[in-house]
Amino acid sequence: MKKYLAEFLGTFILTFMVCGAVSFTGGYAGYLGVVGIALTAGFTVAVLLYVFGTVSGAHCNPAVSAGMLIAGRLSVVDFMGYVVSQVFGALAAAFALYGLSKSFDTQVISQYQSYGYDLVGLGTNGYADTSAFLKINVWGAFVTELLLTFVFVLAFLCVTAKTAYKNVAGLVAGMAFCMAELFGLVLTGAGINPAKSFGTAFVKAVFGDVKALSQVWVFLVAPLAGGLLAGLCSLYFYGKPRKKISRKETDEKEALELLEKEETRRMANILNRLVNGSSSNFNHQTNIDSDNKYMILDISEMQSDLGLATFTALDFVWSKAKEDR
Repeated sequence: MKKYLAEFLGTFILTFMVCGAVSFTGGYAGYLGVVGIALTAGFTVAVLLYVFGTVSGAHCNPAVSAGMLIAGRLSVVDFMGYVVSQVFGALAAAFALYGLSKSFDTQVISQYQSYGYDLVGLGTNGYADTSAFLKINVWGAFVTELLLTFVFVLAFLCVTAKTAYKNVAGLVAGMAFCMAELFGLVLTGAGINPAKSFGTAFVKAVFGDVKALSQVWVFLVAPLAGGLLAGLCSLYFYGKPRKKISRKETDEKEALELLEKEETRRMANILNRLVNGSSSNFNHQTNIDSDNKYMILDISEMQSDLGLATFTALDFVWSKAKEDR
């Protein structure tokens, strides 16, 4: 449950920060500009990976989760749980952004709208008439979103594939997302995240503007396709991860190894005593009674150790033969 909550919170933070930076600063041509928005997005991804990375992996993006699924690093059940959490996180963030926008001065909003700035656009994505700058068509938008998502998800999967990279994973993933945002903001608004794109488009539709929602399919299908392709590449480069052994299985394995070592040590000691005759069992022990009338050769312990050694040796050989099979 913790990992699903982490994905919800992570996607909420990502959507709130990135879409808020796009919307409330006047878009790519506003106060922050393309570079400022891209840096905000990159920093957010980096922080989230360090904060939630050890809890859920900090996907915060259905495209990343799809790549993890294909790469064999996420189960189908967890994939479904992650996507649901991410979508609800994005929806919550979009509603929060809309609620925050209602606190703005309406005269300021109207004034900036007359200059071409939409301060309550919620950072939605689009193409053609709703394209940020170049009025890219639908297929151009599709290819752009697919390729940008592929690049980002591939970087994310590769840098999190080995624990040796864990110290720089957030930095690399954040830089990759920043790079994708820098390229895509003036084309489609740089969706790269189906949950984020759907959340903001849905909230805009709830309050009367359905334009973004009518185009959102591009920003759902293309990023998911890019994530799946990145997952295939990661699978080719790194292969499937080894199956993790649970703590219980590890403890049982260590206990069995310890028991085997102890039995081997006992057998070696007994055989050594038998061969070298160093044990008192093979010394012709004499027990003299109080009257010194007779001597008794004690061989009972010798027979016991000999039988135990034979049984232990046979058992050891049999267990090894079973392992070899």
